[in-house]
Amino acid sequence: MGRKQTASRHIVKYRMMKGAEAEDDVAVEYPLTIVLNGEEWATVVCTPSDLEDMVLGFLAAEGIVRFPAQIQSLTIDEPGGFAYVETEQRQSVPKGDVMKRLIGSCCGKSRHIYFLNDAKTAKTVATSLHIPAEDCFRFMNRLHEMSASFRQTGGVHNAALFSPTDVVVARTDIGRHNALDKIYGYCLKHRIPVDDKLIVFSGRVSSEVLLKISKIGVGILLSKSAPTDLAIDLADELNVTVVGFIRGNSFNVYTHPHRIKGLNFKGGRSQHGHRHDIAHS
Repeated sequence: MGRKQTASRHIVKYRMMKGAEAEDDVAVEYPLTIVLNGEEWATVVCTPSDLEDMVLGFLAAEGIVRFPAQIQSLTIDEPGGFAYVETEQRQSVPKGDVMKRLIGSCCGKSRHIYFLNDAKTAKTVATSLHIPAEDCFRFMNRLHEMSASFRQTGGVHNAALFSPTDVVVARTDIGRHNALDKIYGYCLKHRIPVDDKLIVFSGRVSSEVLLKISKIGVGILLSKSAPTDLAIDLADELNVTVVGFIRGNSFNVYTHPHRIKGLNFKGGRSQHGHRHDIAHS
């Protein structure tokens, strides 16, 4: 039996010009320290669920492993807050690499600042997936339907991997990166191909989120929020279609709109490698 993902706290609730005592459910914040080959390597603050998947996805995203078979053992000490990982390559992993910044060129088009491990593991996505415009609303509605923890606390991020027909796996976490790591780890563990899948996400699309998407290998990202400028630039270069502000009966396509069928627009720019702000209604 795992830890609870929510906790009850006594609060004062103000409504209609009057305060009253109440009980409120809040998201649990759980620090998990990853001990890699006998050395404390990183501490992740997360929601205490699907921890093994999250650790596997995090290690893969950081370039420590590429396949689950490279991990000899992975033990979660949930009461103590530790994940003990032994890999087949026993060399010590420099802690500085995780935080060291690098200024470099991504795909040769422009200069970006990103983490050294991102430079090593980010990849241009190859996908032949195309989806109808109406599916952007359908997938986002499905994510909302599955998001019980968010409705209960309002304090978590939700992400789900979809095939063209339905959800494959959905994960929740207080950290948006952690939710994606949980999906990545699940796909690696169960050998799920992702070139024909997309990810639906509840949070803002930052450059770090976009890099995580490219590492997973998914070519379409749907979000109810907006991307940042650097996320758009990276999505252009890494061949990721970003659809944001999916609300009501409209959305914006920021990059690579050729993967969204039925937009019914005439654009003067190339369908590849440039920003597009397109509303569908």
